[in-house]
Amino acid sequence: MIWGLLALTVAAVFTGAALYINVVEQPARLQLDPAAQLRQWKPAYRRGAAMQGPLAALGLILGVVAFFVTGQWRFLAGGVLLGANWPYTFIGIMPTNYKLLATAESSAGAESTRLMEIWGQLHMVRSGLGFLSTVVFIWALLP
Repeated sequence: MIWGLLALTVAAVFTGAALYINVVEQPARLQLDPAAQLRQWKPAYRRGAAMQGPLAALGLILGVVAFFVTGQWRFLAGGVLLGANWPYTFIGIMPTNYKLLATAESSAGAESTRLMEIWGQLHMVRSGLGFLSTVVFIWALLP
């Protein structure tokens, strides 16, 4: 059961970080002028990716291990949900990330703010996948 508890812990940490971004960081960022939005988003994105990417991968691995140890399919489902953040990020979010990363602060304006708003909406899916994964891991751990 330790593998399942570890998977749950990783999913909960991922979800907490993702929700923080959507509930606290993104709304505060959107209150800034466009140049300041980019100035804040670029390093926050790099640091967030360095934290959330490995958490999603680790949660997937732990979910798979818990599945093989227990035979409980819900651990596999929880791991796949958390791991789904990888393909979703590459397919769904990276095009917007690349546009924002390529925008110079001196060029920031209505378009970069629009992209920032889109990015926040896209990131909500990551929060949702993390939340669903957490719920499924809890379900898998119930007697």
